[in-house]
Amino acid sequence: MPPTVTLETKCWEHDWRQILGGDHLRRLAERNIYPFDKKILMINNVRRPADVIRQAERAIERGWLTHYVVVAEHAGAALDFFNIRRESFGAGYYYSIAELASIFLCQSEFLLHYSGDSLPAAASDWVPRAVHLMSQDLRVKVCNLDWQADHHDARNAAGETDDFFLGHGGFSDQCYLVRAADFRQRIYNEAHPDSARYPRYGGELFEKRVDSWMRNHGHLRATFKRAHYVHQNWPLPLPARLHRKLRKTWARKISPWFGR
Repeated sequence: MPPTVTLETKCWEHDWRQILGGDHLRRLAERNIYPFDKKILMINNVRRPADVIRQAERAIERGWLTHYVVVAEHAGAALDFFNIRRESFGAGYYYSIAELASIFLCQSEFLLHYSGDSLPAAASDWVPRAVHLMSQDLRVKVCNLDWQADHHDARNAAGETDDFFLGHGGFSDQCYLVRAADFRQRIYNEAHPDSARYPRYGGELFEKRVDSWMRNHGHLRATFKRAHYVHQNWPLPLPARLHRKLRKTWARKISPWFGR
């Protein structure tokens, strides 16, 4: 039996219609070639959860999902489990809580996560290769597809295998495959100077905390050489775009309060 892997993605108020209204979930599963143990949608920060749940149940009927999770129902338990104070995120809470809840709930050996607006550009067998690498080399804590087609990581790699470029630090919540046991630890309250490069408007967000942990302990990230993913920002309605602009302005003004 191959190691168990959960495939998950997430949605929020301004992208759940795109994710659940078309065939995005079908393509997500088909392009990551693996017999997934579970296929989960994390429903986060939506106005009417019942509307989203109805669509998620249709995706389950089609076989595109096996489960959905309403993040708010598990957020408190996840924060307690990882010993994180909600206020410590600053503006980054809603950028982070779905990922933490999914790790807290994960029952598979590995967890493959994509942000709702990320998708492999084409089908590839990168997942079994990544699982094999992580099973053989415990230094590797994160595997991911490349984020562009020209092998960006080749210029900064600290090493490589036939399939992957290896590097220290660097973490994105757009695409990651992790060993669940590594990430179900209290690793999210560390800091590192190099992690200050993450956007200020995001506060002390999940991906920044993981990057700090990896850099502090010399863990490796493996980027697949022969496939990449596409990140497409869904267009927001005008009120939401104005709100985001104001939020970024507000975050810049108060950033010293967060120790930046």
